[in-house]
Amino acid sequence: MRIRQTGGSIYRLKVTLRGSRPPIWRRFLVPADITLKRLHDSLQAVMGWTDSHLHQFTAKGVVYGTTDHEFGMVRVSETRTTVAQILRRPKDRLMYEYDFGDSWEHDVVLEAVLPPGSGRYPVVEGGRRACPPEDVGGISGYALFLEAIADPKHPEHAEMLEWIGGCFDPESFDSGETNPDIRGG
Repeated sequence: MRIRQTGGSIYRLKVTLRGSRPPIWRRFLVPADITLKRLHDSLQAVMGWTDSHLHQFTAKGVVYGTTDHEFGMVRVSETRTTVAQILRRPKDRLMYEYDFGDSWEHDVVLEAVLPPGSGRYPVVEGGRRACPPEDVGGISGYALFLEAIADPKHPEHAEMLEWIGGCFDPESFDSGETNPDIRGG
């Protein structure tokens, strides 16, 4: 992810993974003129996804992303649409869906429009809880995964721990670790 400086307004966004209990969320700053494609890249970094699956945005019944003629899916271009064209005032929102199989749906809400900044964006301000692992099976699969790794007597305990690489802390989130990811280094 390439960082950039901006002379325009800055948007404070909050993204929350739908259906997560307790909520999994991140708060971050982006330039208002960021494209939806760059917002996708930012969301991948702030949430902790690996950009291994398809995605799309939806706002007011309009779907944004990459058109797929093979499957007859027509979308408004995410490379030519900016966040400021969709989110204009605080509380405006859009939905970001990642991985159509697991269907990770995220609410992206504009919390504040800030004056032009001289900082480097995007930047994570805060968040709670770890991102679910890729390909875990959506929210319901994630709940089963957490149940299995928490109970050593669960029949899938050892298999799930091996699959995840030995350990997983669902409460873990560190914006200090996330900011280098969002900035690409």
